[in-house]
Amino acid sequence: MAFTINNHVFKGHKTLFGVKYVTYAELELPLYHELFSKSKSFDWGFLGKGALQLSFAILYKTSNNAALSEELAKKYSQEVVKYFGKDWILNAKDVQEWIEKNSSAAKESIAQVQPANKIDVKGNPNRTKKRGASKDNIVKRLCKEIGITQKELARVLEVPEGTVSSWAVKNEIPRLGKKAIEFYIQNRKKDEVIQSYKNFVELLQHSA
Repeated sequence: MAFTINNHVFKGHKTLFGVKYVTYAELELPLYHELFSKSKSFDWGFLGKGALQLSFAILYKTSNNAALSEELAKKYSQEVVKYFGKDWILNAKDVQEWIEKNSSAAKESIAQVQPANKIDVKGNPNRTKKRGASKDNIVKRLCKEIGITQKELARVLEVPEGTVSSWAVKNEIPRLGKKAIEFYIQNRKKDEVIQSYKNFVELLQHSA
């Protein structure tokens, strides 16, 4: 029985330190591990169990057909998921069209996706990158994610501003730099937890 999917997209993101997030309609995409058990986490950009698990989840979310999704997962991984970059966006309609093209039985079972605006899919081999598109800069993305400037990053790491600037120019952070950043992020999270606890205690005191 067919069902309707609204104009939603799949999104994938890998953080600087390798944590992976995949969403559909801004909600976390389930692994569907109970239906297809190849990996306990998603992955992409190469062929592997994590990429196979992601392929199944995308196909199943679109088709609601476990048997069909399992049948096509390997092929989808080889033709699409393998080519995803660090960040990617995939329109549900594109997935539907791929399923229709690769399975004669799909037309009776897959979701009927409403017409959608074309969205660039980063890493999709069937899409052409815009001319002049620049490579994602790891230092700029890091500063954006943790909410500080390059100047502030140099200060917290106790290194010259020129050092951070050279990282940005080379678009790479040395191993010791990554370790220092990880240490800073961990300490900041601890400070946030402590501050939240203090605020909670103060709230209790004022309400007593």
